[in-house]
Amino acid sequence: MILAVLANACGRNDAADFFDVVLYSPSEAEGFEIVGAEGCESSVIRVKSAWQGDGSEPQDRVPAQKNSSGKELFIARNGEKPPEGFKGQVLYGNAERIAVMSSSHIALLDLIGEVRRVKAVSGIRYISNAYIREHRDSIADIGYEAGADYEALAAARPDIVLLYGVSSSSAMEDRLGILGIPYLYIGEYLETSPAGRTEWVVAIAELLGCRDKGEKAYREIVSRYEDLKSSVPENAERPKVMLNTPYGDTWFMSSPESAMVTMIRDAGGVYVFEGNTNRDGRGNSGSGQWKSATIDFEKAFLLVSEADIWLNVGQYRSLSQLLDAYPQFSGTSCVKARQVYSCDRRSTESGGSDFWESGTVRPDLVLSDLIRILHPGLHIHEETGQGAADADNDSLHYYRRLPF
Repeated sequence: MILAVLANACGRNDAADFFDVVLYSPSEAEGFEIVGAEGCESSVIRVKSAWQGDGSEPQDRVPAQKNSSGKELFIARNGEKPPEGFKGQVLYGNAERIAVMSSSHIALLDLIGEVRRVKAVSGIRYISNAYIREHRDSIADIGYEAGADYEALAAARPDIVLLYGVSSSSAMEDRLGILGIPYLYIGEYLETSPAGRTEWVVAIAELLGCRDKGEKAYREIVSRYEDLKSSVPENAERPKVMLNTPYGDTWFMSSPESAMVTMIRDAGGVYVFEGNTNRDGRGNSGSGQWKSATIDFEKAFLLVSEADIWLNVGQYRSLSQLLDAYPQFSGTSCVKARQVYSCDRRSTESGGSDFWESGTVRPDLVLSDLIRILHPGLHIHEETGQGAADADNDSLHYYRRLPF
């Protein structure tokens, strides 16, 4: 009788008015919150930013397709019903079987030891996670959004599909609605704070009914990150850092407010392209999300010439390969000093990169690598290894200094 009363109570109120008890308010992440209601064990995950530009435009300019029902998920527990007027997705009980469309979602699940719940993935040959690779015969590969294999997805019987958007809502929404499979956007990649990306583990854990595990994992990673950050003396030399190589004919430069550049600063470095003030949404008025900027080759050459260290050099396996493509850089100081690094040390045979998988939610490991590269010889404190930092490949987790 008590459960019946609670179920009715949770079903007769307007969603916005009734679910107003904050169960989790992120300390760093800006893209989600978890709310509940008095007397109910159900919860609602609300996603504020699901794709680039989402939530940054004036309301009278928001395209119709952005009113996605995948930005709000009611997790129904103990037989409770969604509130009247609720227009989001509904998950009945905790998620035991999960389909993921981004490898970073696998990394978030792995942080809390729950990757075994993954039953379908997108692009399994590019995934680095050891469990997924070991169980690839029993985990469905449903392909990519534009040509997703919905038959294989249905056969995997997921309780929920974790989506991500790039510049708009996913094309999978309609078909998932027809199949009756709930979905939720996970927008961790949009966070500008390194810790903010990791904090999405709490939202993932809420889906599984173990929010406490997510909070614990988040706190531990943040604690390690702060310990590493504090190990860099304030008076340490601050080398200048260049990022990336051209993608086709375009050279993309990270925003100075991006997670990557924040980690460079926290490691005691200086980003050579601090002048990027590129925002979407309402421009530079203080709202909107920071975006990468494009530069021409002449500007890129000047920045490489200014840099002491060059990171994230794409597909190049050696300095020789890099200089074959761009001989103009042979005389720059960072190339002559062989201070050029790729983040491909942990890669699959097919070209998948763990840096873009687990590295997106393990800023402590990325920061450790950056400190070793920027400050060789500095004594750092971390659980993964005590002692003097160095930039030898054997001491690095994600990075690798390019051989000649």
